[in-house]
Amino acid sequence: IKVKIPFGNKYLDAIFSVPERKPTYGFILTHGAGGDMNFPHLVSLAAYLAARGVLCLRFTCKGLNVAYRTKAFKTVVEYLKLSDDYKLLGVFLAGRSMGSRAAASVIRQLSQEDDDDDFIQGLVCLSYPLHRPKLQSKLRDEDLLFIRCPVLFVSGSADEMCEKQLLEGVVSKMKAPKKIHWIDKANHGMAVKGRTTEDVMEEINAQVFSWIREYIEPKHK
Repeated sequence: IKVKIPFGNKYLDAIFSVPERKPTYGFILTHGAGGDMNFPHLVSLAAYLAARGVLCLRFTCKGLNVAYRTKAFKTVVEYLKLSDDYKLLGVFLAGRSMGSRAAASVIRQLSQEDDDDDFIQGLVCLSYPLHRPKLQSKLRDEDLLFIRCPVLFVSGSADEMCEKQLLEGVVSKMKAPKKIHWIDKANHGMAVKGRTTEDVMEEINAQVFSWIREYIEPKHK
């Protein structure tokens, strides 16, 4: 279902992937610095989760300014929270590359506001860009260290923007419940020599869903 989400004097293009049965949890997903919400990895993940009962909302927000992308992401979270069509108990925020930085930034901002009400259930970072290629001295970890909700990182072990030991070091300092799933030999774009895109996506999608389920299921028992 295509929707246009008001954002200032503009609109953000977004698409709902709706499960057959009434969903209780949602998943908001956005793209990296290039591309848009129709990036194949996002389409694949949204379809996978919706088929398993999780409402997915993916959106496009162009622009290389993280503050601007964060503002847009926050607008989408509010939109879904106030939606009359879907009454959700909570949502997971997710992004690919720069989109995951925006998602982390939103969670940090919302957690610092007084009306923090557990609507945000967790964060999924796909190819989190911890540093610029070959520039490992400056880490983009400030938001991660403030987050308290559960976090899943899915990263390639050969990602030129996320050195394995550096991410493990940051994660060890995080106070939130966290997990890293390494895609063996994958680069920043999650490409792996000798594996098809579908094969890699199947691994990522299954990881994300099983992680989400760990946090949703205990609440329904």
